[in-house]
Amino acid sequence: MAKLQIGWSEADITPTMDKKIALYGQYYARTATEIHSRLKTVAVVFASGDEQFITASLDLVNFQQEFHRKVRAAAAALEPEINPEKIFLNAIHTHSGPSATPVGLSNVWRERDTEALSPEEYVEFVVPVIAQNIVKAWHNRKNGGIVRAFGNARVGHCRRAVYSNGKAEMYGDTTRPDFIGMEAGEDTGVEMLFTVDENGRKTGMFLNVACPAQVMEATCVISSDFAGATRELLKKEYGEDFHTIYQISSAGCQSPRDLVRHYTTEPDFWHAEGVEVIAQRLLTAVRSAECFETEYDVVLKHTSMHVTLPRRRASFAAYKNAQKELARLLAIMPEAEAFREFCEKTYANEKINGPGPYDSKLHHFVLIKNEQAVIRRYEEQDKDPHLGFDMNVVRLGNIAIASNPFELYLYYGQNIKARSKAKQTFIVQLAAGGDHPCGYLPSPDAEKFGGYGGLIINGQVGSDGGYKLCDITVDAINKMF
Repeated sequence: MAKLQIGWSEADITPTMDKKIALYGQYYARTATEIHSRLKTVAVVFASGDEQFITASLDLVNFQQEFHRKVRAAAAALEPEINPEKIFLNAIHTHSGPSATPVGLSNVWRERDTEALSPEEYVEFVVPVIAQNIVKAWHNRKNGGIVRAFGNARVGHCRRAVYSNGKAEMYGDTTRPDFIGMEAGEDTGVEMLFTVDENGRKTGMFLNVACPAQVMEATCVISSDFAGATRELLKKEYGEDFHTIYQISSAGCQSPRDLVRHYTTEPDFWHAEGVEVIAQRLLTAVRSAECFETEYDVVLKHTSMHVTLPRRRASFAAYKNAQKELARLLAIMPEAEAFREFCEKTYANEKINGPGPYDSKLHHFVLIKNEQAVIRRYEEQDKDPHLGFDMNVVRLGNIAIASNPFELYLYYGQNIKARSKAKQTFIVQLAAGGDHPCGYLPSPDAEKFGGYGGLIINGQVGSDGGYKLCDITVDAINKMF
């Protein structure tokens, strides 16, 4: 068996502040006023014989397939020994960075601020930085090994409240008398993989957590959120040359906020103090993790495949109902007026500076957009019935790593992990992008209860595609073992 070689590198991807920075991820415009913490990309290369596994995390909200392929091509052009199909990127889902997506809510729902850094300008800046960092990791390869580990940390919580009328709301009021429970559970497990050098010294790690890094999502600062803060704490723990890739496991229904305890026992996790609390929790989880044996003779297998899933369809009845409801909504208030009111109320809520969210997903404007999305889906679904994306599945010793481009509900990650033959399975969401902006992949319950995260406007694929994704992923993993 060929020796395992491992190389790490990281680079800064924070845009300069000489132009306004429009922050991406919310339904409304935010502009950065300062830098809370710098944005990074962290890359690692595993190579054994002719096999390669190259991955990097990005302190961004998301990206699309075109962006991913640009990075792959740029890295391979710089270093011909790199197989571009063996590269996959993932986002930490901070809502406190610029957009790398030319088409998205930031451009569809408002006029682009011509004075702000455009997504195209940011892509032009950041793609070479990411590619060069990957190549640097490639050239930093040295013989090494891995140590798989597992810990626990209280980070993610279900954010969808269900009511007795059969409806759900993201960040819904759980003090209402008709509140009947949270839609889903949570996963406190933290999957970890350390890399070590030939002397057993830890050189870096994967930190795989079922929660997006979005404490700072409604603020007006650039921030790598708790993923970046944890990364810095781990450098203090293990040395400045220790690198951490933060991966979001299946967590489309999760957030850092406990809606049951109403922020009475801890920070509200909408502001900077929450970043440090979660970073400390993750540091404690790493310190107390159950570590398994160090492996130097490691099986490395990596497959990259193009997957197609059926797009979620709108029924004819839903289409007709949406047309009727849209007409009713527009008669009450035109879209442009509704949008102005939506923004005014959101910015007024921001000024109070209490717990978010500051924008209401039940506002008249949002309801208009929801109905328009159903109509649009029905009219285009026969012409464009599938979503395609590149999936990466890796075996590294006794662990499996599988990527997908969605905000994948916890339900599906549990399905994959339970059926996987690997001793540990790392699901990596918001990875590699798709040929449409993928959005959420909701559970059957989320489709039934509706609300933000469960509607057609929020994602391309429904639960039938979710089950197919599970089967494809499990089959690919189990063929490697």
